[in-house]
Amino acid sequence: MVVIRLARFGTKHLPRYRVTVADQKYAAKGRFLEVVGQYNPAPEGKDKELLLNLDKINYWIKKGAQPTERVLSLIRKFEKTKISNI
Repeated sequence: MVVIRLARFGTKHLPRYRVTVADQKYAAKGRFLEVVGQYNPAPEGKDKELLLNLDKINYWIKKGAQPTERVLSLIRKFEKTKISNI
């Protein structure tokens, strides 16, 4: 099964996450199919908290990929902020 999940990177005590599309068999080894966004839980200065490519995410969901609960909440948050900025 293909999943859309968070993959941690960054330094110790300063986590950042990539939103990745990965085959569940290889997720534990860090292999992924595509990076579709980034999430920074503690942005500083002009850093963005959340960057997502919704076109690619929707493409993978149509193909059968299952987003995790956390990624689903981030997608909803991103869509809400996108609407309020218009």
